[in-house]
Amino acid sequence: MSLHLERRALLRGMGVALALPWFESLARAGVRAVPAPRRAIFLYVPNGIHMPDWRPRGEGEALELGPTLEPLAPWRDSLLVISGLTHDKARPHGDGPGDHARSAGAFLTGCHVAKTDGPIQAGISADQLAARELGNETRLRSLELGCEPGRLGGQCDSGYSCAYSNTIAWSGTHTPLAKETDPRLVFDRLFRDEASELPEALRDEFRRRRKSVLDFVRDDVKRLEKQLGTADQRKLDEYESGVRELERRIAFLEKRSAEAGIERPDALPENYADLAKLQFDLLALAFQTDSTRIATMMLANEGSGRSYVALGAPEGHHELSHHGGDPEKLRKIAAINRHHIELLAHLLTALSRKEGEASILDSTLVAYGSGISDGDRHNHDDLPILLAGGRACDVRGGRHLRVPDETPCTNLWLSLLERLGVQAAALGDSTGRLEGLA
Repeated sequence: MSLHLERRALLRGMGVALALPWFESLARAGVRAVPAPRRAIFLYVPNGIHMPDWRPRGEGEALELGPTLEPLAPWRDSLLVISGLTHDKARPHGDGPGDHARSAGAFLTGCHVAKTDGPIQAGISADQLAARELGNETRLRSLELGCEPGRLGGQCDSGYSCAYSNTIAWSGTHTPLAKETDPRLVFDRLFRDEASELPEALRDEFRRRRKSVLDFVRDDVKRLEKQLGTADQRKLDEYESGVRELERRIAFLEKRSAEAGIERPDALPENYADLAKLQFDLLALAFQTDSTRIATMMLANEGSGRSYVALGAPEGHHELSHHGGDPEKLRKIAAINRHHIELLAHLLTALSRKEGEASILDSTLVAYGSGISDGDRHNHDDLPILLAGGRACDVRGGRHLRVPDETPCTNLWLSLLERLGVQAAALGDSTGRLEGLA
């Protein structure tokens, strides 16, 4: 086993690679300190939004959160709600129905996806432009997460490939990236040492005894503790407790799904909130340990028919989104929208952990939104888009920014890439960088 110390401590042992948070004690001991890395996560919600409840009251610094965004009140000063952005390439342009597929396919690419029985076609997505530049500095180039499984083949929406509805990440024109919906596999990606294959006997040992990854690096952890001051020892203890708690929750979901005769916990609709929170906690852990700096997350596939029984919405989400102005359907859509925002609040809480004198959220650009505005109209203008965090990335929150109508959403993505240190001349249908973020 070895102890590698630079900005992060990385402990390796018996097929496990455990990255640790930044410790001030190590900096004082002469370990080279660098500023916190800049990161980004792009979050997608399907089927549009009930815009009257989403849209803030007041513009500029007179930001007043509406009913949907109210759960984000503790982070008001870190929020930038943007109105007026458009995804023109999600419109038909002669291709007829298929707005759901086009909206997700265009969300980070700004490209009009191909409606064809032949090869799928979109374009590289903003997250993957960032991953190309920043991915070599971390164990994982990027993370693609989700809460609903979905195939990348076959047709899902009016002749469009399922790939367009089931992922927002594209590493190239013809290459969609599958999202990971099983938190157990996400955990393995974060902590398994890819430099060495786990022997079958060790994999059996993990399964048989449910050993914590911490048990395999225990000796190094003990040596590390001796180098840390009191505050950092407390941080290490909190970090270990967090890892063990994630393992416990994964094991619990795994046991419950097995008892129900279902292989994967994400297949249980009643566990949706638990799954989403677990994925978000793993994502925050990935950023905390600098395992990756770029991630995408789909809270559900585009066109999702998921039911939200606990919210009093037993109908499918997609069905409800075609509300026709029905007040009861609109009430249920608003409840689903607010529930998704409550899950976002869970992520922001996890990202609020201290990192040096600031928080992880301060150096993380969190972009949240949908490629559809009103689900009944299937319109792709005046989209529901917000940013959270990113104070160290020159984004000023506490505001409602209204931009000119028909401003390409890709202009925003270009501006975020620039703040990550990634220079891109254009992205999809972009016409320049979005002003007014700083």
